[in-house]
Amino acid sequence: MKNILLFLAITTTVLFTSCEGDPGPPGQDGVSFLGQVFETTVTFNNGNNYENLVSFPVNIEVFESDAVLVYHLVETVSGNGGPIDVWEQLPQTYFVNQGTLVYNFDHTFLDVRLFLDANFDLTLLDSGFTNNQTFRIAIVPAEFAQTKPSMEVLLRTIEMENSQIEKLVL
Repeated sequence: MKNILLFLAITTTVLFTSCEGDPGPPGQDGVSFLGQVFETTVTFNNGNNYENLVSFPVNIEVFESDAVLVYHLVETVSGNGGPIDVWEQLPQTYFVNQGTLVYNFDHTFLDVRLFLDANFDLTLLDSGFTNNQTFRIAIVPAEFAQTKPSMEVLLRTIEMENSQIEKLVL
């Protein structure tokens, strides 16, 4: 009997002494992070060496640790609720009559360079690949980018509608 009382006394003491301290602020349910998306339309040509430098808008702060994802609008298809945009994440490779064409990008925490790369003379390329090409540029925390999300998943995660995306005019 003494052993049981001793056990209960020790257990009660440990239980009440382990519940000390500030519990901290309450957390948020679900996924929550700061992500930004903006859109731009560019033309690639010999005059700009088939590249465009896009500076981040002043209202978007980009950190060196952030990941930059770029999506290319490749077509619009019909849907029950209206047109649906089809986005492909860069880099994207196309095999055209002239050879191999790649839409690609690189970035700093200040800007994104969108460019075409090919194993042929880009002046031979059809204007459908170069004129008025629309891109969405997303800045997200690096750990989220590891999942390589589609544009739809990205927008749903950051709780952003297509109508809220800032469109840059270059």
